[in-house]
Amino acid sequence: MTYAHRIMPSPVGRLTLVASDKGLTAILWEGDRPDRVPLGPTREDRDHPVLAETERQIAAYFAGELTRFTVPLDFNGTDFQKSVWAALLTIPFGETRSYAEIAHQIGRPKAVRAVGAANGRNPISIIAPCHRVIGSNGSLTGFAGGLEAKQLLLSLEGHRTLL
Repeated sequence: MTYAHRIMPSPVGRLTLVASDKGLTAILWEGDRPDRVPLGPTREDRDHPVLAETERQIAAYFAGELTRFTVPLDFNGTDFQKSVWAALLTIPFGETRSYAEIAHQIGRPKAVRAVGAANGRNPISIIAPCHRVIGSNGSLTGFAGGLEAKQLLLSLEGHRTLL
């Protein structure tokens, strides 16, 4: 499968949006590790409807005008990863959850570390809000876009955090 992509500027750096025929497949961070979200070949497509709508919605999110995304998503991963990513989509704007809370939500209370690993491989950051997952003690933990980006996203949503 060949994926379409387009690059957009944002307050957290350049984001590469990637889509299949089914929906948004990835939002890659500037300087993202190539192995974090394995994809096949991509081609630039400024007119791809999912990519155009994703860019519009992300811009509205950063402008403080959007709190819920509606673009179609096409997650690629294991069943376990997909269950974690689906749980991320249930975290309301402006709220956070711990890795342990996500593990309980998906019915795997002892899989806290595996939840952390799946969270780190979330291919659709921002929209599947892995930035809303924090340590049980309230600390900010690893984030593909960097902790400063995570703090910016949480602050944008009205959540007070400290690095």
